[in-house]
Amino acid sequence: MATQNTHEHDSASLWGDFVDSDDEGEVEDECEPVERYMEGLYYPICLGEILADRYRIEHKLGHGGFSTVWMAYDMLDEKDVALKILTTEEAGEREYAMQKEISSLIKDTSHLLIYQDTFLLPGTGGRQHRVFKFPLLGPPLRSWKHKPPTATRRIAAKQLLQAIKALHDAGIVHRDLNSANVMYGLAPFEKGTSVATKYQHLGRPRKISISRYDPLWKEGQLVEPMNPDVSLVEERIFLGDFGISIKAGTPVNCKIQSPFIYCAPERFHDKDPSYASDMWSYMCIFAELFLGFPLFPDRGPSSTTDFMVAVLGPLPSSWKGAYNGGGEERESWYDPKTLPVSRLTLESKVTHSSNDISPAEKQLALSILKSCLSYEPEHRLTAGQLLKSAAFKDFMKIYGL
Repeated sequence: MATQNTHEHDSASLWGDFVDSDDEGEVEDECEPVERYMEGLYYPICLGEILADRYRIEHKLGHGGFSTVWMAYDMLDEKDVALKILTTEEAGEREYAMQKEISSLIKDTSHLLIYQDTFLLPGTGGRQHRVFKFPLLGPPLRSWKHKPPTATRRIAAKQLLQAIKALHDAGIVHRDLNSANVMYGLAPFEKGTSVATKYQHLGRPRKISISRYDPLWKEGQLVEPMNPDVSLVEERIFLGDFGISIKAGTPVNCKIQSPFIYCAPERFHDKDPSYASDMWSYMCIFAELFLGFPLFPDRGPSSTTDFMVAVLGPLPSSWKGAYNGGGEERESWYDPKTLPVSRLTLESKVTHSSNDISPAEKQLALSILKSCLSYEPEHRLTAGQLLKSAAFKDFMKIYGL
């Protein structure tokens, strides 16, 4: 039997709280699109449900375009784990193949999220959903509601760069680097910790029955992700989500990356993903960790390009006519006379960042940002070069890293 509902599952007092109509919007804003359940893509899950006669679902960790991720209790090994449930057979098998390749090619996977076990769940219409078991994870960089201490964010920036270097050294382009694919570690609970005690530290789940929208082939719930105590979140990160990763040099049909705010500008101009485009995406995450907010607003591909030009100046004139990112190409993007907006430049953003950061540290951060936010891919530092650069070393040395 693949799944099992329990008496505990029916107890609202144990497995979180169904919200009333006034709060449904708040939960929906934090959750995956409910339409993807109606389309048979996401696998419906209820808190308290048991998968594969072994894993009891206890909380929500997050979601991505191709998966939902849950905290589960492994009743056989008696420990908490993370379960990533993929949307479709194709998405699951792509990630399964790349996971195996990464495991065979990379010796040090300490900052890469590698599966410990995998199994299949039967879905609707004869589909199967691949499930990966991972160590228990904390929140993604993007969605953790607490602002981590400065030192923790610097550690995350360095460990993420080390993870990217490991992938690139193995000939792999991640292709989907963004702050939702980078997770903090989470300290394990002591053996025998009750669900109620876990919720005291993770937040009680707030949920909505999916059947409120439309009946499904099985019960399911939209569950607001956990918000763990700061004391539980570890100073280590994992890079995951390898479902669309490729070997370097592989041509792809879909050039652009979503969310668009992490997409390298050449990918909007019909160029394939590369090590260099990964480094652009990394630098957008670095900026987010340093500034506390995304470098560009997320308002669609053409608006993202508008803001790139406002922050960094005009795109190479040789790119004119090659835009293929969605929306209309603007001549001003490629006009050498177009100037960045003074209040939006990198210099302005860094200068006006936290007052707790010294001018010397801000200058180092600015140097790091400029090293990879070059429009021309060949002018960006590689992961290995950035790790060895004087600016990056001095920046990390401030925090003893």
